[in-house]
Amino acid sequence: MASQSDYGRGAFRILQVAFVIVPILAGLDKFFYILTNWSQYMSPYATSVLHGHDRAFLYAVGVVEIIAGLGIIFKPKVFAYIVFLWLILIIVNLLMQGIYYDIALRDFGLMLSALALGRLSHRYAV
Repeated sequence: MASQSDYGRGAFRILQVAFVIVPILAGLDKFFYILTNWSQYMSPYATSVLHGHDRAFLYAVGVVEIIAGLGIIFKPKVFAYIVFLWLILIIVNLLMQGIYYDIALRDFGLMLSALALGRLSHRYAV
């Protein structure tokens, strides 16, 4: 029979794998636009601040997401909280747009998962 520690370690590993794969794939897609047109998710405020440079901004976002995913491999105690904060920014952007509430809700779940990963990493990360 598995101990509670084994279940906790298993949960940590599941979340760690998810938060390595998802940010890296999403970050890479900011360069290729295979999954979606990422520009559509930018709020009008963000678009106006960027003065039509949304594509260059999304390249930078992609780099940050790739770094965050790699960071989860090596320093989950730090990068889980960075991903948590990053998801808050994404949620705020989506809410400002006023039409992607379903995606904001999904990202809220991801944000809570990143927080759980951060908390679990204090016990299970090497």
